[in-house]
Amino acid sequence: MSQTYRVPVTDADRIRAGLALHLIAACTGVSAEQMRGPDRLNPRACRARWLALYLAYVAYGWPLERVGHAFGVNRATVSSACRWAEDARDRPALDTLLDRLEAFAQGLLGDAPVALPR
Repeated sequence: MSQTYRVPVTDADRIRAGLALHLIAACTGVSAEQMRGPDRLNPRACRARWLALYLAYVAYGWPLERVGHAFGVNRATVSSACRWAEDARDRPALDTLLDRLEAFAQGLLGDAPVALPR
């Protein structure tokens, strides 16, 4: 078996992961493309991606494994990101920003997808 194992991820999960990346990108000035890079990320892009992973975890209520699948990283990476983000919330400005982004994402998306007219 020479193929890499890939977990099937729904389009809805990928879209929500993209929203988290773009919200963090808008607030940090680190582009979503920089956060998605296939190579080792620079420290600034890495911390921005950690914030996006954490935002998906808290705003969507996803388990760590689902966050990892949606972002294409492993569960250990998500766990480390969440621990870092929780510690970083000791900074009032970052805590306020994450509270606002979480409320925005939850308010924007609600509970169910909207059915489009045919």
